[in-house]
Amino acid sequence: MPARKLPVVGVMGSGTTAEPHLAGPLGTWLASQDCHLLCGGGGGVMSEVARAFVEAAPAHGRQGLVIGVLPGTFPEDTVVPRGAPIPPPGYPNPYVELPIFTHLPSRGGEGHGAHSRNHINVLSSDVIVALPGGPGTASEVQLAMEYGKPVVLLTGK
Repeated sequence: MPARKLPVVGVMGSGTTAEPHLAGPLGTWLASQDCHLLCGGGGGVMSEVARAFVEAAPAHGRQGLVIGVLPGTFPEDTVVPRGAPIPPPGYPNPYVELPIFTHLPSRGGEGHGAHSRNHINVLSSDVIVALPGGPGTASEVQLAMEYGKPVVLLTGK
């Protein structure tokens, strides 16, 4: 019998502002939906939605995991990169259960470029839910539209 594949919901938003009035209830609701939560693995919205998802687990019998796709760089003194890339400070947040370490350093306004993990975030998700954010969030929404992924915008307005 083939394994049951849970859908992956990618939640994108600010890496600095948590938007708890949106991200908290969204994470709690997603925990009841038999899905995986994918985020960028950092602070702000990423941490808040992941926290709510994990903390709602006992009440909802959560099946999915929090997946964090992390940016990374190699040490500057390395001539030939060896070992794992180093994520920036604050990555992964404490709620990420399955960290995906990448060698992709670009974030924010560089999120549409070839060296950004935003492509992985979008391509690995079945649907994108975008909360308020900056240029990185905007690039993820743009990529989702380019890749034909469904997008839900939660603005709180």
